[in-house]
Amino acid sequence: MAGIYLHIPFCKQACHYCDFHFSTSMGLKEATVQAIAHELKLRQNYLQGQQVETIYFGGGTPSLLQLQELQLLLATIQSFYIVSDKAEITLEANPDDLTPQKLKELKTAGINRLSIGLQSFHEPYLRLMNRAHTATESLQCVQDAQAAGFSNITVDLIYGIPAPDHTQWHQDLDKLFALGVQHVSCYALTIEPDTALGRWSKKGKFKPAEDEFTAQQFEILLERMAQEGFVQYEISNFCKPGYESKHNSNYWRGIHYLGVGPSAHSFNGSSRQYNVAHNKKYTDALKQDTVPFEVEELSLTDQANDYLLTSLRTTWGCDLARMKSDYHIDFRSSHSQYLQELQTKELALIQDDVLYLTDKGKLLADQVTLELFIG
Repeated sequence: MAGIYLHIPFCKQACHYCDFHFSTSMGLKEATVQAIAHELKLRQNYLQGQQVETIYFGGGTPSLLQLQELQLLLATIQSFYIVSDKAEITLEANPDDLTPQKLKELKTAGINRLSIGLQSFHEPYLRLMNRAHTATESLQCVQDAQAAGFSNITVDLIYGIPAPDHTQWHQDLDKLFALGVQHVSCYALTIEPDTALGRWSKKGKFKPAEDEFTAQQFEILLERMAQEGFVQYEISNFCKPGYESKHNSNYWRGIHYLGVGPSAHSFNGSSRQYNVAHNKKYTDALKQDTVPFEVEELSLTDQANDYLLTSLRTTWGCDLARMKSDYHIDFRSSHSQYLQELQTKELALIQDDVLYLTDKGKLLADQVTLELFIG
């Protein structure tokens, strides 16, 4: 099985926290869509005939695509790849795009899973982040999507926004649970240097939340998600049983995927490919029947570290037997003292030869992973 990711690098406006590749100019939108369709044709052998079980439109803001553009890209995939009849087809969308007519078009195109970037239900927070939608639209768009027949909806929320206490975070979660969505992705507000918030922070115009405050909000999130019957199957992802994101789960399990579009990444087990993060360079190259990318060959150590990084974030944990058989790394011998320390401090546990992080350990996931990395 395999997946296809399509990066749609266009947005109405720049969110103040975002450092993904995108453009607010729509001048190259039509040419980019045509180029992505052409890349799909040129790279049809990348997945080596594996059946495609997931298709994911990310960005950027894929909900800016017109019906005919979506249909072109999906028809191209159907023509050149073996696609499962039960493929999960996800599209990321901004609330302000999801009018009843737009939702009807998405259903017509074959989208069966929506990923809606709400981020917050609190108007001042949305303005701080420079989101294009309002708090009212955050609620209305989900209700409209449900009325349109979408039964697999995930929404994004951001926590760790500076505040005097956790009242607003509780209120956001109250509104979230009232909507009855099947899946939620929650991310701490991260201040990247090359963003508006990053520049403001450097100049002293914006003060990020303290780490302890953000950690407290994460703990609130875990407690309330569990109370509402959500399963935390990855550090930032929660779902009702049976509604895991198949596409993202495959990333974390090391399943192969093809990424098309400017800045998209691909993975085939032994290497990664990185498309150029520049819309004009990308479209110009495709006009010459060339896909502009760089390749990173992955050593066995690289592959082991990749598996470690992704698996420790999930409910499936890191299979120590697999580390030994596939990557020739015996953690029980090479890291015995550190593994014991993690268990003593209740940061991790080992069951049936699988290493799992506890809720307490998830707060330190990056640090733990770095300690375990094979140098």
